[in-house]
Amino acid sequence: METVGRSVPRKEAWDKVTGAAKYNDDYLFPGMLYTSMVNSPHAHAGIVSIDISGALAVPGVEAVVTGKDFPRLCGSILEDRPPLARDKVRYFGEPVALVIANREAAAMQAAGLIKVIYELLPAVNSTAEALKEEAPLIHPDLGQYKRAVPDVYPEPGSNICGRVNIAKGDLLKGWETSEVIIEADIRLPQSDHVAMEPRNAKAEILPSGTILIYTSTQAPFEIRDKISHYANVDESRVVVKTPLVGGGFGGKATLQLELLAYMASKAVNGKLVRVANTREQDFAASPCHAGLEAKIKLGATKDGEFKAADIIYHVDTGAYAGLGPRLAKAMAADCTGPYNFEHVRCEAVCIYTNHCYATAFRGFGHVAYNFCMERAIDKLAHTLGMDPLELRLRNAILPGDTSPTRVQITQSNVGDLQQCLRKLRKLVNWDEGVRRKTGDGKVVAKGIACFWKTSDSPPDASAGAIVTMNPDGSLNLNCGAVEIGSGMKTTLAQILAEKLKMDIDRIHVVREVDTQVSPKHWKTVASMTTFLAGNAVLAAADDLIAKLKKAAAAALHCSPRELAVGNELVYFPNNPDLCISFKEIVHGCRQADGSSTGGPVIGSGGFVMPGITLLDPYTGAGKPGPYWTVGAQAVEVELDTRDYTYRLRKAATVLDAGKVINPELAEGQVRGGMCMGLGLGTREEFRYSAAGKLAEIRLRNYKVMHYGETPHYLVQFVETPQREAPYGARGLGEHGIIGIPAALANALSAAAQAELNFLPLVPESIWRVSTEGFDDTL
Repeated sequence: METVGRSVPRKEAWDKVTGAAKYNDDYLFPGMLYTSMVNSPHAHAGIVSIDISGALAVPGVEAVVTGKDFPRLCGSILEDRPPLARDKVRYFGEPVALVIANREAAAMQAAGLIKVIYELLPAVNSTAEALKEEAPLIHPDLGQYKRAVPDVYPEPGSNICGRVNIAKGDLLKGWETSEVIIEADIRLPQSDHVAMEPRNAKAEILPSGTILIYTSTQAPFEIRDKISHYANVDESRVVVKTPLVGGGFGGKATLQLELLAYMASKAVNGKLVRVANTREQDFAASPCHAGLEAKIKLGATKDGEFKAADIIYHVDTGAYAGLGPRLAKAMAADCTGPYNFEHVRCEAVCIYTNHCYATAFRGFGHVAYNFCMERAIDKLAHTLGMDPLELRLRNAILPGDTSPTRVQITQSNVGDLQQCLRKLRKLVNWDEGVRRKTGDGKVVAKGIACFWKTSDSPPDASAGAIVTMNPDGSLNLNCGAVEIGSGMKTTLAQILAEKLKMDIDRIHVVREVDTQVSPKHWKTVASMTTFLAGNAVLAAADDLIAKLKKAAAAALHCSPRELAVGNELVYFPNNPDLCISFKEIVHGCRQADGSSTGGPVIGSGGFVMPGITLLDPYTGAGKPGPYWTVGAQAVEVELDTRDYTYRLRKAATVLDAGKVINPELAEGQVRGGMCMGLGLGTREEFRYSAAGKLAEIRLRNYKVMHYGETPHYLVQFVETPQREAPYGARGLGEHGIIGIPAALANALSAAAQAELNFLPLVPESIWRVSTEGFDDTL
């Protein structure tokens, strides 16, 4: 291969490193109006009254919008959320009112003058509290909400907005054949995406009635469809434009500020209005990474063969469903991790609390459930007296096994986890020992974790691509995938260049997504863009090649079947010198008599996920995605047993990528995921007061990984082709994060010789578990 498998610079690289790249909020327009949001200071309270008179008196203020101005509910899965709180607030930071003014300062001043009188209600601060019989109902009208998708099952009269059940084999038989049984209870907090670019959107309504939305999103076509639905206009009357996006990590995958921007524009007769989060609002008001409480029970034989798994996941979806029910489904569908269990029961329950509501986060639920399973497997290894890597190697899922949802496993749809483990063993020198003392009270320890992930996408997830030609013979590639920082447009250009056997520098990508002119793409999520859009690009390339051959055949007086395409030429394979260049036929072919035939050569193609099904509501049987990406990860730490501080020494990933299209780009993606995983593992969390108030809403006290704190990263790939994917490539954008928190916890548990079944792993928490709070230095 000439282009696929080679590291080429990203298409947008020069603009980004020189500062020339423009993001959504960089585009400012004359006459644009500004907004300021009023947010709830309470987690759960009734709204007695809202007095906006003071705000309307501020010079420059054009309107104030409250919940009563848009009396309908929205939601991607379950329509349970008012865009602005109406009657009551359900989480700290929930938007209550929006001020629109001709200056940002005026909007902020006016927002401070809005008087809201609340009647406090008891806050539900955990999933355990939410399930108590006497718990307040966060949504008393749950039974009246409209389902936006068919496969969500809210339970009226409770705080449960969704439940997914998985049943495979005979669990009673599994326990009968198990000689060793372990159990683990695990609790993981909510956290934030902390994308470099806070969420922002603009909207205007043209005199024709067309609604224009400019937004930083991972899902412009979903935004179009949702705005169309809520505004009660045809989809063709809504146009969504998305330039480069400054990071999303799942946090920009659903409708959020776009609806507020539309409401604001409608309130001022269609004028262009900007809505943008401050960093504090991005933390508190917009959706976050879901929390999780889990109970794991595993059974195995004495020689380490896995037999049974009984798993309960309680997903803290916060005050509204958001994408919580889909997260529960994703956790349940892959609940065992990449291991073969004959007998499985999993119950994933999506539960309302008075916390910030949940959305997608890098890994889509897999980071959380993976932590639970991998901690339990390490506990099982310790109980059996087995090496943790050997236990995983013995039980790695193989062709002929079945997934928890009863999908038949093949080498193509899963890859080779055992090879990943063997490469990881050498990469981190695993055989030198899991734990060793180095003197001065310090201990070096290693931890390991495996992962797998499929897309958990809807059955109709699809993508399209259009290839047009320039007079000089170069190409333009237009697709609906958003460039969110992953280099996806470059990857697609490499796929096209490989197919057409041409220089990638002669392929120009259309960076902006415009739903009026870009072919539809499901969403830029789930590590599925290479698979979805890549296959669409190949289809468009095939269409372009057929049309080029037809145009060339007219000029060369032959059959299209006699011709081949490459190096911007259409030629006879047995006589390459007899050819015609792209630029001679891109706009038709001129005949000897001066007439022309043909016309502009345009290639188009589409692709839809093959064979995806809904899960059976009782057994969970079904196909949630086209394939899995598997891998193994390790973390090495140095723990000071005197004060329980620790240093990150190494972090390693070996991942079965099918085919690595751009090695440097792929390694950078995996390293970025590993860094995020270490942030979750070492420090990141949402902490709520007893009243449900969020404490960390600034980067000053919500700490993320800094460059100087990162360990030495080691990344390698295995290549087991996926038959249905472009050149066999599997998705890998999310996977670097998935097993890192678990590998870190396994390493620190070995170092401290304690069970660390929580995140984040800060020295004080490790000390409390290791010593039961007893300070023997006093």
